[in-house]
Amino acid sequence: MGELLAIGALLLFSLNVIITKVASGRLDLNTGFLISISMNVLFAGLIFLGQWVYNGYSIEFHGWGFFMFMLSGLFASYLGRYLYFDSIAKLGPAKASTFMISNPLFTVIISWLFLHEQLHALELAAMFVVLLGLFIVSYKPAQAGQAVKAVSAGGANATSTDSIQHAEQSVKKRWGSLIHPGVWLALMGSISYALGNITRGTAIHDWNEPVLGGFVGALTGLLLQLLLNKTTRTFLSDLRAADRKGIWLYAVSGVLTISAQIGHMAAMHYIPISVATLITNSQPLLVIPLSYFLLKNQEGINLRTIMGSLLVLLGISAIIMN
Repeated sequence: MGELLAIGALLLFSLNVIITKVASGRLDLNTGFLISISMNVLFAGLIFLGQWVYNGYSIEFHGWGFFMFMLSGLFASYLGRYLYFDSIAKLGPAKASTFMISNPLFTVIISWLFLHEQLHALELAAMFVVLLGLFIVSYKPAQAGQAVKAVSAGGANATSTDSIQHAEQSVKKRWGSLIHPGVWLALMGSISYALGNITRGTAIHDWNEPVLGGFVGALTGLLLQLLLNKTTRTFLSDLRAADRKGIWLYAVSGVLTISAQIGHMAAMHYIPISVATLITNSQPLLVIPLSYFLLKNQEGINLRTIMGSLLVLLGISAIIMN
């Protein structure tokens, strides 16, 4: 049951990536995010209201679970997104997304250290295969060939000392990229998303209310965004002048993301948090074929991305069969 819920969340998250890609070409990202997270709150609130009426207007309150749901909104809905998009601005989308695939790894480590989740050897091996596949899909190799040609040209047209100095500068530049502020922002964003997963899973184990959890987390993220982001001051004026199709696309994105988050949290009730997170973060597995057919291969799908996707599929299949 948990695997099916996680796969459903994966499908919704993947479809959201395609819709967001189309929407971002029509509407500013900051405005679109506010539309999306507002729809998170509205849609989750409507589902919870229906659930509450269906259950006879009764619900058992758990203070610890409620607090954890609020923390998930802080870590995932607000802080994780803020750090991630800031890292995109400094590193570019390809490099930033490569660092973000470490999210399931951090989730595994934190779950093992603080929640004492125990995973079997086969599950750990399968998770490694999935992470390797995600890295292969997401990694965009630098212009290494150009750098080699430049060094070779230097050796042909200058002294060997000049070539050595050029190589040393290249090595220093590579090490310098590791301490680039954008790298730390991307890693902190990944850790923040992992903490969001942990707090959601902790809340679900204490208080199995994924719909309410989605609503509380989204509401917390929206309130923090309204309070701390200066761009929200012009939101209404920006909305009036915005592209109508872009508005609707981001509204659909909000419905998809909150539905996926609810499915992700519901899966955590049945399977380990780390396994549920790994499955729902395997979005390239579905985004790649969707992008190929719906966006006319704008992402430049090649043999490397196909091989990485097959590794992801193999790892997830092993987890589900186990």
